[in-house]
Amino acid sequence: MYDHYSGALYGIILRIVQSKEYTEEIIQDVFIKIWNSIDQYDLNKGRFYTWMINIARNTAIDYLKSKGFQNELKNQSLPDFVYNTTELSISNKESDFIGFKNILEGLEEDKLELIELAYYKGYTQSEISEQLNIPLGTVKTKMRNALMKLKDLLKDYQ
Repeated sequence: MYDHYSGALYGIILRIVQSKEYTEEIIQDVFIKIWNSIDQYDLNKGRFYTWMINIARNTAIDYLKSKGFQNELKNQSLPDFVYNTTELSISNKESDFIGFKNILEGLEEDKLELIELAYYKGYTQSEISEQLNIPLGTVKTKMRNALMKLKDLLKDYQ
């Protein structure tokens, strides 16, 4: 299972936490969570891969929001904290073997922004509303439309 899915899960986690060191730590936690909660997977609710992606995404977001991680960020020196786009882009290319980045490029700019804020940065719909300065109801409608468009793109990809 690790050999088959670790690359894709690694890429998702890396895109959220933007650090190889933290990603390696989180991916271990993800596979432990998958192993310990495998009996909670329900075939009728969705694909196994999708279930694992949700565990990886939620674990990465929980890690970013944890007090320990927040304290680590405060204690890091500036050079350690600066976002390195070259390193991240290389890693994403290596781990994005399912081509999800190409699928996301099929979304309009506003829909892509919502997906990135919600799924890669872990923002709630209320936080997105504040960030983009638009009403919460509008965020919910646009998010639903973005997810429906993404679903259509994924169907076309298969």
